[in-house]
Amino acid sequence: METERIALSQRERERLRVLHEVQQRHLTQVEAAKRLKVTDRQVRRLLLALEERGDGAVVHGLRGRPSNRRLEGALEQRIVARVRQRYADFGPTLAAEHLAKEGWSVSRETLRKWMTQAQLWRPRAQRVKAIHVWRERRACFGEMVMQDSSPFRWLEERGPACALIAVIDDATSRLWAASLHCKSSCAEKKRSRNSDEP
Repeated sequence: METERIALSQRERERLRVLHEVQQRHLTQVEAAKRLKVTDRQVRRLLLALEERGDGAVVHGLRGRPSNRRLEGALEQRIVARVRQRYADFGPTLAAEHLAKEGWSVSRETLRKWMTQAQLWRPRAQRVKAIHVWRERRACFGEMVMQDSSPFRWLEERGPACALIAVIDDATSRLWAASLHCKSSCAEKKRSRNSDEP
């Protein structure tokens, strides 16, 4: 006789273990019902099914069978073709709303599943994140300097808003120069620089 393999979830294995303990009279039906969080009547039903069908009695009867609410494959193909034709750059939620206006009634989660299978949508977990590649620092001091400006109320209410301008060496991160410029003086310097140019 060939043994039958049954795939059980953790919950179903626990349920089967408790029912075997009841069969061996290590547990009462009421105690088993408390452990399984069902009624004692349900425990009696499970014990009868266990005697009739064996360990497969704890597996749900609809496992592996298509849902009664499943949509036809032809309808799925027509909807996916319409999405590909007209709404390929839409997300599932927006596409489902537009399809509903056209008379195609499909839930956004069903459409999300179909669009993922048709590779029209990529779930967030599968999206490739943009990787920022850090630029390697320069090898020698003075090879490259960076200038940074930080506008802030450095003097708080005691003076005008100023900008801290700093020049930093890229190789060593040493500060070459730093100065505090008020916005009015910066604007004046720009004006004077522009007037000096021909």
